[in-house]
Amino acid sequence: MTFISFPFVGDIYADKSTNYLLYEQSFLYFCAEIHVPKGQKCINTHINGHHTNTENKMTRLWLVRHGETIDNVKQILQGQCQGELTEHGLQQACDVRDRLRDESIDAFLSSDLKRSIDTCRVIAEPHGKEVTTTPLLRERDWGDFTGAFIPDLKGRQWPENVETLDALRARAHKFLCFLRQTFPNCTVLAVGHGIINKAIQSVYFDKPMNEIMKMNNAEVRELLL
Repeated sequence: MTFISFPFVGDIYADKSTNYLLYEQSFLYFCAEIHVPKGQKCINTHINGHHTNTENKMTRLWLVRHGETIDNVKQILQGQCQGELTEHGLQQACDVRDRLRDESIDAFLSSDLKRSIDTCRVIAEPHGKEVTTTPLLRERDWGDFTGAFIPDLKGRQWPENVETLDALRARAHKFLCFLRQTFPNCTVLAVGHGIINKAIQSVYFDKPMNEIMKMNNAEVRELLL
């Protein structure tokens, strides 16, 4: 796995099963309507850990976290709110664009939340390709915690409407299945969020989410599916 790191600010990883918040000093379960190119062949594959598909066609995934947002700086739990990039966050997206401009990338996917779409559009610009959005890449739904000041949440009882880790990983599993079936032997860049990106890697490596290394804002990781 390849790591391309950039400057960061902050986000949290939360595990309801232990009812605590681990503060990280860095900064499709949905029925998604996604356009599948006409005539695209679907292939059934395994999901966990480094398995190639049944016809030995490998999908290369560049997994990206969105750039820094205003609420990242303010330590606000954004969840599935749209979010707005800061000037620094926009520059982070430009840095990724410049690093990957010479890569051959067949498709650009993004969460349907604004902070990810804006990041992905900047990165896709030199390639002349449209960005496809999907709710499968949305950030974790924090329910009644959404919009809260993160330091105030320590020790708070979790609301029942927070998306569970099982549901999050199921969504990540569907996203990886979609990638393998739709883009065999292709390179795809996908922009998501801190926790959903953890879930994707948790499924890929078949490891608990708290064993997945944090992703900083605008960090890129390469997964071969």
